[in-house]
Amino acid sequence: MTRPKPSRQPRDTAVTVAAATSRRGRASLVLVSLFVLVLLRRRCARLLPPSPFASDREGIEMASASHQSEPLDSAATSDTDAPSDNIPELPCPPCHIVTKPGQLPVEFLEPSAAQKLVIGFDCEGVDLCRNGALCIMQLAFPDAVYLVDAIEGGKELIQACKPALESDHITKVIHDCKRDSEALYFQFGIKLHNVMDTQIAYSLIQEQEQKGKKKTSDDYNYISFVSLLADKRYCGIPYPEKEEVRILLRQDPNFWTIRPLSDMMVRAATDDVRFLLNIYEKMMEKLNKVSLWRLAVRSELYCRCFCLNDNQFADWSPLPPVPDGIEADVYVPEVDILSVLDVPHGKMGRVIGRKGSTIMVVKESCNVEIHIGGAKGPPDRVFIIGSVNEVRKAEAIFRGRMLEF
Repeated sequence: MTRPKPSRQPRDTAVTVAAATSRRGRASLVLVSLFVLVLLRRRCARLLPPSPFASDREGIEMASASHQSEPLDSAATSDTDAPSDNIPELPCPPCHIVTKPGQLPVEFLEPSAAQKLVIGFDCEGVDLCRNGALCIMQLAFPDAVYLVDAIEGGKELIQACKPALESDHITKVIHDCKRDSEALYFQFGIKLHNVMDTQIAYSLIQEQEQKGKKKTSDDYNYISFVSLLADKRYCGIPYPEKEEVRILLRQDPNFWTIRPLSDMMVRAATDDVRFLLNIYEKMMEKLNKVSLWRLAVRSELYCRCFCLNDNQFADWSPLPPVPDGIEADVYVPEVDILSVLDVPHGKMGRVIGRKGSTIMVVKESCNVEIHIGGAKGPPDRVFIIGSVNEVRKAEAIFRGRMLEF
C-alpha cells in the first residue's frame, strides 16, 4: 500500500507565517514594555515630592504695570548636593511689577541708618553686561518681591534706585554680581555697593570647613545658583525650571524684552531672588568674623571687577577695613586686591591654555580667583583677585606664558 505523502507548506508560506509570528512577538514585547513604563511612572509620581515652585504658582494673577501694582499670589559633598527628602515649603511672597518709582517701598528709595535693610537682588537682560540691555531688576524683601521693569519704566526708574544700590544701609544679597554690576555701572552710572555675594560666601565657608585639607579640583570651581539651591544646608530645593529658561534664552536671546511679562517670566524672575534671604541667614550663621570681613572685601571687588575705566576705580567706595575685636591669636590674611592684567592681542589662548589648563595651574599654585571677560568682554584682559603676594605670583606665571613662542 502506498502511503500518502505528508502535505508540505510552500516555502513562501512558511516564511510568511514565521515573519508574522516574529512581528506578533515583537509587538507583544513592546506592549509589555509600555505597560511596565506606565507602572513605573505612576509609582514615581507617588514617591516624588511636588515641586516647591509649582505649588506656589497656582492662582497667580498678573498685576497691572500702569498703576500701583497689586500683589501676585504667586559643591560640597554628595550628601549636601542630593535633594532633601523633606523639601522646605518656603512661602512665595506677593510679587509687584514696578514701572514707576512710587511703587517701590519708601525705605528702599530713601535709605537711612535708622532703617537698615537686607534684600535679595538680581538682574535679567539681553546678554547682560556693559553693552547688553538690562530689562528687569528683581528686589526680594521679606514680605514681597518687586520686579523693576527697566523697559517700561526707563532710565528714570532705575536712577530712582541708585541711592539704595549704592547705600551702606541696604545689603544686597546676590549670586555672582559681576555682570549685574557691570551693566548698572556702564548703562546707568550706578556703582553697586554693600553686596553679600553668595557665591563668594559659599567658597569661604568651604575654606573654613576644610581648613588644613588639601584642595581638590572641585574646590577651584565656582558654585552655580542651581547647585547652591539644591544644597540641603542652605535651601535643599531643586530648580529644573532654570534650565527651561536657559533653553528659551537660547531660542530667543531677546526673551526678557517681551512685554507684557508672561506668567512664566514673572515666575522665573521671582524664583531667582525669593530664596536669597533664607540662604543669607544660613550662611551668616556659619561665617566667622574674619570670613565675614573677607566676604565684604571680595564682594566689593566682584562689583568692580568688569567695571574698569580710565580712573582705575578711583570713584568707587574704599574697601572695608579689618574689623575691630578680632582676637590677637587669630590669623588675619592680607586684604585682597583686584589686579587687571592686559594681554597682548592674540595671546589670550596661551593665557587660558588648552581646556583651561594654564588657569588651573595658576589656581593650584596661587590662592587667587581668575576671571576672563570672554565673549562679553572686556577682551584681552585677565582679572585676578587675591592677596598681594598671591596675585603677583599669578601675574608672573601668566606673563611667562605670554612670552612663550
